[in-house]
Amino acid sequence: MAAIVTTLIGSPAAAHASGRAATAETRSATTETRPCPAGVPSDTTCGYLLVPERRDVPHSRTIRVGYAVRTSTSPNRRPDPVVYSSGGPGSPSLQLIGFLSRMLPDRDVVVVEQRGGRYSQPSLNCPEVVQGLVETLKQPKTSRASKAPQTPKADETDPIIKGALTCQSRFQAEKIDLRGYRTDEIAADVVDLRVALGYENWNLMGVSYSTRSMLQAAARDPRGTRAVVLDSFLPAQVNWYDDAAPNLRATLAKLGAAARFDEVLTRFDAHPAAYTTKDPLTGERIVVRLTGDDMATILGEAMRETEFVPIVPALVDALADGRQELLQPVVDAAGDALASHDWGLYYAVQCQDEVPFNAYGGKGAPRLFTGVADAAVCAAWNLPRSSGESATTDAPTLILGGHYDPTTPPESASKAASAFRNARFAEFAGVGHGVFLSSECGRRTIAAFLDDRATTGAAPCDPGTGAPTPVRPGDVRLTAAPYRISKSPVLLAPLGIFVLTAAVQFLAGLVSLVRRRGGGAVRTLAGLAGLAFTGLTALSLTGVSDDIVFAIGLPPAIAWYGLLAVASTVLSIVAAFRLRAASADIVPVMTGLVFVTWLYGSVLP
Repeated sequence: MAAIVTTLIGSPAAAHASGRAATAETRSATTETRPCPAGVPSDTTCGYLLVPERRDVPHSRTIRVGYAVRTSTSPNRRPDPVVYSSGGPGSPSLQLIGFLSRMLPDRDVVVVEQRGGRYSQPSLNCPEVVQGLVETLKQPKTSRASKAPQTPKADETDPIIKGALTCQSRFQAEKIDLRGYRTDEIAADVVDLRVALGYENWNLMGVSYSTRSMLQAAARDPRGTRAVVLDSFLPAQVNWYDDAAPNLRATLAKLGAAARFDEVLTRFDAHPAAYTTKDPLTGERIVVRLTGDDMATILGEAMRETEFVPIVPALVDALADGRQELLQPVVDAAGDALASHDWGLYYAVQCQDEVPFNAYGGKGAPRLFTGVADAAVCAAWNLPRSSGESATTDAPTLILGGHYDPTTPPESASKAASAFRNARFAEFAGVGHGVFLSSECGRRTIAAFLDDRATTGAAPCDPGTGAPTPVRPGDVRLTAAPYRISKSPVLLAPLGIFVLTAAVQFLAGLVSLVRRRGGGAVRTLAGLAGLAFTGLTALSLTGVSDDIVFAIGLPPAIAWYGLLAVASTVLSIVAAFRLRAASADIVPVMTGLVFVTWLYGSVLP
């Protein structure tokens, strides 16, 4: 599913160095201010960088590249800012300016959008592709053998191609030249922005795809580059699509889930699973059908998020046992991701800088749908292939990788670091894609590096510690109920009524004991058992260190604590059917029976 692969920080595209000899000092790019299009911290100004759509074409039309500058108010403000761009390609950057400012309080923070992104003009939004992806997922697909080559089939690519061609025709009618939206032009925008803003030099920071454009910017502008941070870096010589499936398998092997993953692929291919989810364009409820390849794609993209990684072993094991409903949170997140990406820009870059350099001849499962869809769109768009040259820099460079990153694996980044003249690589345990977004140690490492630019010596923290413990099969009571309840809290009504009834029953029992009325002891014990269940369950839930566990289950102890609810119900029956019992005593009985049925029949099946 191209739907998911590039939503937050995206898949990388091959960068190539420009053959043009022009430098930033000879350019005349200008800026213009504008109101900030999204929420930003105080002391932030926003604007556009005015640049040619194609620098290789004389008198090319002018386009606007969005940027924002947050000026540090620290008394220790340093003269060299940090300039950051998100990945994708096609992911916006503006929303991270506050996060980066808190991470680097002593420096100005500049975020630069990619040309063609949502905060630039023109914006290469492409809802037609989203519609094609949704249509593809809605319809049944032909069975795919595990050893079939990675070639697209009509039933899974026709809607996407149709949407992409419609989108391309609209761009042509708007006089947009897609050949101007590629990595070397994006890198040139970064260099031009430094000159236009008047900074003598600055520090470049990229993540995922933008490590390519930032590295190229550093190569173009050595005098203006003080240091470089490459987070989740994939070297240009690595073909991302060809390596995507092996990288996913390698990451699953690190988690001890590779063998069961093969069983999941077989199960989903034999019987594609249907899920009801939200159409990202219309908001309507739709049914999508996922094969093993589709499942592998959305699982791999979900594994980008460090918070999701710990539950992968338990989730894969459950899916292999047929608990397909536990994938629902991942399916819903994938749909939300579709509408958050600028697909026109994504394909303009990928079709020129990445797709042409992949063989697509690999065999074996899974055949990730990302590659299938992207190859089909790029064949339809027929954009020229870039030169494919890689860039490098002599500036001090920090390269970071997450141990569980299936998209830009740390092994490739570590190897690339050894080829730099002045670089250091750090791998962070328990982290997925985008180290600085999820690792406090990663953020501290970046800040310390920018302070002294040292590529040797002691680190401010140990990147090999602090990893969360993976959730293994048996560590959690598998159930989709918590996720359903999070979507519709009214489903908790049986619990709320049971707790309220138990509290009233306990108090009524105490009153009966004080007044020496019959049945007081039984009522008190029944209410106490119900309240004990509530308290122990609450303690068990608050003791879970990572809330992501609730996406697939609950602490196993809750099933045992449920016996207290059963005991409460039994005692309520005794109280209700004794001689001269009050008619109101039947209420706890009915409440208890409903709650126990709900607990063991719906929440803990």
